Amino acid sequence: MRNRLSIALVAVLGLAFSATANAQTCTTAGCSVTTTASVTIPTLQKLTLSAITTALTAPTIDQLDVTPVGDVGPTVTGKANVPFSVAISTSGNFTTPGAAKLAGDVSWSLASNGTFTPLSGTGANIVHQTATGGNASVNVFYQTLWRTTDAPGAYSLSIVYTLTEP
Repeated sequence: MRNRLSIALVAVLGLAFSATANAQTCTTAGCSVTTTASVTIPTLQKLTLSAITTALTAPTIDQLDVTPVGDVGPTVTGKANVPFSVAISTSGNFTTPGAAKLAGDVSWSLASNGTFTPLSGTGANIVHQTATGGNASVNVFYQTLWRTTDAPGAYSLSIVYTLTEP
């Protein structure tokens, strides 16, 4: 039974391939056969950060409650074959050893001496590529306001970068 099934399958496949081959042959002098190459390109997007962590600088006693401490963040690169934007936000407040520390105590800017904007849960566009496709990169800078109420210990904050189509 198995041999009969195998022979029947081979016969059916042989007919299928011979029909395809016949459709692509040419038997007279000077004739030509045309074929088509095609592809469907999907939406392609890539978001790259130069670093996945940023070590924030610990404050000095004279900076507490007064002077934000500056740090260099990652280089953020978006690349796509469609228009795109990249936004910065936070997913919550700091993880702290003591009392809550607000995410808004960290501000960001695209220039080390630029205007700094406090982080929030609402995304703020930092890259906007309006052309159909391309890539764009920006450097992100942080300033953190440390307070006398910030207990000694390790602090961490999740900063989220999101690539979207407008």
